[in-house]
Amino acid sequence: MWLATGSDGHGAHLIPVAYVWDGSTLTTATFRRSRTVANLRARPRARVAIGDTADVVMIDTRATLLDVPDIDVASAEAYAQVSTDPRHAPDRFLYVRLVPERILAWNSLTEFAGRTLMLKGSWLDSPVD
Repeated sequence: MWLATGSDGHGAHLIPVAYVWDGSTLTTATFRRSRTVANLRARPRARVAIGDTADVVMIDTRATLLDVPDIDVASAEAYAQVSTDPRHAPDRFLYVRLVPERILAWNSLTEFAGRTLMLKGSWLDSPVD
């Protein structure tokens, strides 16, 4: 997925990261001293894009940073299956837990209307926009 963060004075920052989805949150990891972490400390919000330009899901999230020992075992194991295991270098990495607040699906112009599927953290019965 693509993870976009920003904070006052630093502008937007975009990185590709591996992730896992547990049905309610996205979990990823990045370097403890990265610009992404600095941005999330200053402003714990992020936008995620999954897919390509022809079929993408964009997710506005609330972010929480977790020290490696503080993540639950199931999430750590799942993440280790898709990327480098942060547990091997806990002083270098932090996990990032992303809770969706708004989810938009974009496929083509026919989906331009009705692209918002989640708003304020709740799934919508009918899409809006």
